[in-house]
Amino acid sequence: MIKQFVFSLSLLITLAVFAWSVRRLWSFFRLTKPAYPIKNIAARISHTMNVAFGQSKIFRKPVIGFMHAIVFWGFLVITLGSIEIVVDGLTGSERSFVIIGWFYDFVIASGDVFALLIIAFIKIFLLRRMFMKIKRFSGVEMTPKANWDAQISLYFIGFLMVSLLAYNMGYVSNHPNGYDGVYPISATLVHLIGINFGWLQEPGWWIHILLIFCFANYLPYSKHFHVFLSIPNVFLANLAPLTKYPNLASITREVNLMLDPNAAYDDTIEVARFGVKDVQDVSWKNYMDSLSCTQCGRCTDVCPANITGKLLSPRKIFVDLRHRMNEIGPLAVNGKGDEKSLLRDYISEEELWACTTCNACAQECPIDISHPNLIMDMRRYLVMEEAVAPAGLNAMFANIENNGAPWQFSPEDRLKWTE
Repeated sequence: MIKQFVFSLSLLITLAVFAWSVRRLWSFFRLTKPAYPIKNIAARISHTMNVAFGQSKIFRKPVIGFMHAIVFWGFLVITLGSIEIVVDGLTGSERSFVIIGWFYDFVIASGDVFALLIIAFIKIFLLRRMFMKIKRFSGVEMTPKANWDAQISLYFIGFLMVSLLAYNMGYVSNHPNGYDGVYPISATLVHLIGINFGWLQEPGWWIHILLIFCFANYLPYSKHFHVFLSIPNVFLANLAPLTKYPNLASITREVNLMLDPNAAYDDTIEVARFGVKDVQDVSWKNYMDSLSCTQCGRCTDVCPANITGKLLSPRKIFVDLRHRMNEIGPLAVNGKGDEKSLLRDYISEEELWACTTCNACAQECPIDISHPNLIMDMRRYLVMEEAVAPAGLNAMFANIENNGAPWQFSPEDRLKWTE
């Protein structure tokens, strides 16, 4: 009874803290604008199975992609075992899911094997971050805090797996005449070492579940929040072709008014800002992308602008969006503001105009973030609200206005080449 009480209290505190974090983020989401409608559910499910669960984009880097996929799949399997631990903690039972039979054996055996693999791969990930100078792990957006955040999350995951194996080894040792489930790694270690690890069962159980509770409440403030959001973010991704940029509803409305002689102008509709200047102008999907971003750097790694030494880093765009929302969000929720904005205070004009809109970043992103969509919206603000653009574009705009084409030739002279 004491164990059940302590566990229930721990679970209640965990859920309360997590609910507070979710409520805080929800208040930030309410500051954003609508995005595209969520349609084609069947296509979205298929896409999610391929990209999120199948990890198809991760395998573009085969070796490290395979390791990451194993960690991801292992987490899915071990999560099922964690649900059983929660049920056991609330009811005071042990191995309560054993009634599902062979599938239980499969899940427990898979979790046991995955735990060992994840420990090995986490060590490799840590060594890569600490000692290997991998270019995509650097950049102005990758502050010391971001690097420490990555290492803390990796340690969390590593200790979760160690505690799981310790719990399993203790359970196997305490049931020499037969136990529920299959433990290929834990049982082998117990038999090879030849020591009774029964004393590990209880502390292993507690350490494992408390680490899960702590990790769950650390994630909303970590770059590893993608543990929760990556699958939903892929499901909610824009399924339109990458090169199709959405039109501004206000511009579409104005064009329709000009084309329809019988249309009447509705002056009750509030004129929205053209494009994006600050986080209140982005869509909820843009903000979700910023929370989901794994900061893996694959987008920046393939960006031709970044490769050729320009300031643009696609990853930085969404890291800055998240940081800016964390800064202004608490103020904006209470109707207050500051003198800063996402544009210029966080993201410079030079970064935005360096983008070639080739969509290599969006193609490479393992969780389907569309960087050019946000970049184009910020460009729209510069051009349509402030009339600010590079000299070459301003000349083109003037030519279109005066000559009906981007070139500096009169329409009357356009066919002279035929002579």
